[in-house]
Amino acid sequence: MVTVTVTFYGYQLIKTPNFQVDKKDAYLYIPQGANFKTVLDSLKKNDQIQNTVSFAFLSKLMKYQENVKPGRYLIKRSMTNQDAVRMLRSGKQAPVKLTFNNVRLKQDLIKKVAKNVNFKPAQLEKLLNDPKVASKYGFDTTTIVSMFLPNTYQVYWNTSPEKLLDRMHREYKKFWNKSRLEKAKNLGMKPQEVSVLASIVQAETNKNDEKARIAGVYINRLQKGIPLEADPTLVFALQDFGLKRVLNKHKEIKSPYNTYKNKGLPPGPINIPSISSLKAVLDYEQHDYLFFCAKADFSGYHAFAKTNAQHERNARLYHKALNMRRIR
Repeated sequence: MVTVTVTFYGYQLIKTPNFQVDKKDAYLYIPQGANFKTVLDSLKKNDQIQNTVSFAFLSKLMKYQENVKPGRYLIKRSMTNQDAVRMLRSGKQAPVKLTFNNVRLKQDLIKKVAKNVNFKPAQLEKLLNDPKVASKYGFDTTTIVSMFLPNTYQVYWNTSPEKLLDRMHREYKKFWNKSRLEKAKNLGMKPQEVSVLASIVQAETNKNDEKARIAGVYINRLQKGIPLEADPTLVFALQDFGLKRVLNKHKEIKSPYNTYKNKGLPPGPINIPSISSLKAVLDYEQHDYLFFCAKADFSGYHAFAKTNAQHERNARLYHKALNMRRIR
């Protein structure tokens, strides 16, 4: 009878559901430096466990109490003690999805990244503003944001900011393969400069089928030594992202990002360009256009011109449309 009782208890200890019973899957977060008591407290606080005694007993038998590993773990519905201990002891984390798109400023990037991982925004900010760190990856503190290629990545919740930068650099090097480096070289640009131009193209249009043509305009102007005269660079220089209409007075701002006053590319990207924008520059459309402005139909597309006279006609139509809508 005793043997039967012990066997039954042993079965219950190992095989009986003890986590998220009659609930949905949930996550357990174990911070760096946590001990077994921290794990138990978290499980109880979040009502993820039914019987802490049986879990603690099996954890001791399976030597987990002395081998707590930090991370983010998926606690499945009706999980048993044995499955939970094996997962936690092995450090088999559930990765988080890190996604950043439509990022304009370095500070925006830092906030988006840090909210998904277990380090503080200030830690990443310190690294991205450190010239030595930027130089290690081949950037300066202005251009290092272009190392972050917009995409969705799987990372561990407890990754360090240093390891995250290493990961982003690997992804960056993977994108910049031999073929793309050759295309950049043919443009007379370094990858960082391609990113700067791509950021301007991205700020000009959200139409992927138009990006290569716009890139072609700017490349034509660069090759002819004509200032880019890109309105989005003025918006960036002014840091007024709600500005609906760039006026002549805005073109007088003293800034290295004023591409009306300064020839060539600005010192850094004005946003973090998407992969489609980077490809648009590398595979730019070859044509003779030197100008473009938004179409008066507000379709989001642009009217292109080879001469200033043609451009002025297009611009007058657009400005008339702006005035009719009372956009000042």
